Amino acid sequence: MKGNKAVRMMSAMVLIALVLTHFSGQMNLLAPTWLWLAAFVGFMAFQATFTGFCPASKMLGEGKKSGACCGS
Repeated sequence: MKGNKAVRMMSAMVLIALVLTHFSGQMNLLAPTWLWLAAFVGFMAFQATFTGFCPASKMLGEGKKSGACCGS
């Protein structure tokens, strides 16, 4: 997954949408909400495009041979 520009753009859009939601006053991200799950997934996908480390594949035991995220 390292260098995957499509995943990088999609995860950045998720994070930007969450930040804009917070600063426009539609939702308070300081309160514990389900939006933190979206923030966590967006951040993990974003960092995986730079580092190649995918926590989801590590938890599921996939991608050990190729080192790629999600077993591809």
